[in-house]
Amino acid sequence: MTDIKSRVIQIIAEQAVLDPSDIAPEATLESLGIDSLGLVESIFSIEEAFDISIPFNANEPEKSDFDISSVASIVAGIEALVAEQHA
Repeated sequence: MTDIKSRVIQIIAEQAVLDPSDIAPEATLESLGIDSLGLVESIFSIEEAFDISIPFNANEPEKSDFDISSVASIVAGIEALVAEQHA
C-alpha cells in the first residue's frame, strides 16, 4: 500500500505546490493551502490515478462518507477504496 500513499501525497503536493517530503500525514489540506477548488482537483486526480470513484460531494463535504480531515485519513480512505475494488 506504500505506492498508494506516495502517489496520493504526490498528487496533494502538486496541488499545494510543495515538495512531497513537506507533506506530513497529520497535515490538513487547509494547512497546506489547498482550497475547495484545489480539493476537487485533487479528488479528480486521485480518482483518475487509481481508477476509482471517491464518495465525496464537493457541494456538501460534511455529508460525504469520505474523510478529508488530514492527509493520513485521505490516504487511508484511498487504500480502502482500492482494496475494495480489487477484492
